[in-house]
Amino acid sequence: MSSDRRTPRRRLSAVERRARILAAAQEVFAQRGYHGSSLDDIAKASGTSKALIYEHFDSKRALHETLILEHAEALFDRFQANAAAGATGEERLRSGVDTFFAWVQERHEAWRALFRDAADPELAPVIDRLQAQATRAIVALVPPGAPGDDQAIEMYAQLTSGACQALANWWGDHPEVPRAVLVDRVIAFCWDGMKQV
Repeated sequence: MSSDRRTPRRRLSAVERRARILAAAQEVFAQRGYHGSSLDDIAKASGTSKALIYEHFDSKRALHETLILEHAEALFDRFQANAAAGATGEERLRSGVDTFFAWVQERHEAWRALFRDAADPELAPVIDRLQAQATRAIVALVPPGAPGDDQAIEMYAQLTSGACQALANWWGDHPEVPRAVLVDRVIAFCWDGMKQV
């Protein structure tokens, strides 16, 4: 048998190719931002072709949105699993905020790739949907009888969601700050504010 014979490479399944494209897209978006990235860049990084990407995703925007939704689903699953933790509203909110920052800490590159361009008008529809979902998740952490009326709680939930996103972006440039400090600042901002309503 000739030693020149090479072992044939195993052909990737459609699921494996899709996963490879998503992983490469996340890396490219993290490095270059949404508008600084092209499908050609992603094809090169994934070792596939642009045509193959189009077999799985209609556009760069659809690819980016898929990444956002997959990561958001994982985060909201954690929120749901954590929703019953804590006896008081403040404990539940603290636990939920910590869950968010733990996710950002574990998936820093995913956060950077997907949410660094959150203000981009082209990405606004999916980001707005996630913002509304995050607000509802925060409201659900606050049990009946918490300080403030329903509208005030919803307003503080919106503030908390936005503040957490902004603080997560800031944390990327200040990784020396412990997660617990971020959680304390958010709780002081939100929960103490609600008590004054």
